[in-house]
This record gives sequence, structure tokens and C-alpha cells, in this order.
Amino acid sequence: MLQGFKDFIMRGNVVDLAVGIVIGAAFTTVVTAFTNGFIKPLIQLMGGDTGVHAGKWHVGDVEFDYATFLNAIVTFLITAAVLYFLVIYPLNLLAERRRRGEEPPPENPSEEILLLTQIRDALVQAQAPPQRPGNQYGRHQEPPR
Repeated sequence: MLQGFKDFIMRGNVVDLAVGIVIGAAFTTVVTAFTNGFIKPLIQLMGGDTGVHAGKWHVGDVEFDYATFLNAIVTFLITAAVLYFLVIYPLNLLAERRRRGEEPPPENPSEEILLLTQIRDALVQAQAPPQRPGNQYGRHQEPPR
């Protein structure tokens, strides 16, 4: 059971997914800091108030913080735009190339890969049983007289 769990965790796509989530969370933190530090103060200045209640509406004793809501929308739009232009768009271009058959050819394998391939092929040939002459069913046929 533990071996199966280890195999699952060590798969390439699980590790890539974990790295992507961590990078995404870090990027979201950067965008949130940017919008809190620059965009939200601009929204508050456009609201015409720079005091404690900037970016807020007051109806009686109830406070509506519209600057925080607009800040969240800007954070979402920036994050979505970066994801689209750096992840989705390039993957869509690659998928379109593959559909048209214009996928770039793979790089030439290194000398180590070629050598390992030759060794593998030699080992397979050495382990193969010798071929006896015969028909398609493996029986030996006598030559015609």
C-alpha cells in the first residue's frame, strides 16, 4: 500500500501540479500586494476622500467598502490575464500546431541516448532464441524434391 502511494506521489504530473499550485499562490500574493499598495489607494483618491473612510459608502451606521471589492476584481483580472497569456495561449498554439501537423521536430538525441539505445538493441538480439526455418506455424518444412 505504501509503495502505491509513493508511486502516485512521485509521478511527474503530480509534482508538476504541486509546483504550479505553489507558484500560483505566490503570484497571487504578489498581485494582491500590488493592488492593495497601488490600485486601492487610486480607487480611494478617485472617490474623493483620503481619510479613514476613503473608498467606503456610509448609509446610516452601515459601511460599504467598495474599494476592497474593486481591488478584488482587479486582482482577479490581473491573475487571469497572466494565466491566459503565459499558460493557456501558448498551449493552445501548440495544440493547433499538432492538429495541423506542424509540430517542431524533436531534438537530436544525445550521444548517451544513442549509445544506450545500441546497448539495449544488442541485449535484445543476444537474448532472442535462434530462428529455425519453418512455416508460419513454427513447423519445419522439408524442401521440395
